[in-house]
Amino acid sequence: QVQLVESGGGLVQPGGSLRLSCAASGFTFSKFDMSWYRQAPGQERELVAAIRSGGGTNYADSVKGRFTISRDNAKNTMYLQMNSLKPEDTAVYYCKAVLGRYTEYTYWGQGTQITVSS
Repeated sequence: QVQLVESGGGLVQPGGSLRLSCAASGFTFSKFDMSWYRQAPGQERELVAAIRSGGGTNYADSVKGRFTISRDNAKNTMYLQMNSLKPEDTAVYYCKAVLGRYTEYTYWGQGTQITVSS
């Protein structure tokens, strides 16, 4: 079965750092475009960062210069390095996989909570 499992979330102070991981199984990870989304209570789920199967990346304006997305195809794992965290980064963060234009092959993780607070 397909699984995407996020880890690395938790409570951090403003200005701190966290590294999220998304471990994938049950599909050919290297062929999939991967991304991180986040959702705060009462708000829409928004794209944070994406890394395509070919390695290209894009970021939401709100996280540019602070977050870095990467992937290790040999480990079937995607990462999000989060630096200079702000209270407005507080949200549930979700891992997403999609097989390019074949959107019927779209998978989501269960989410992990990130809370940025002093």
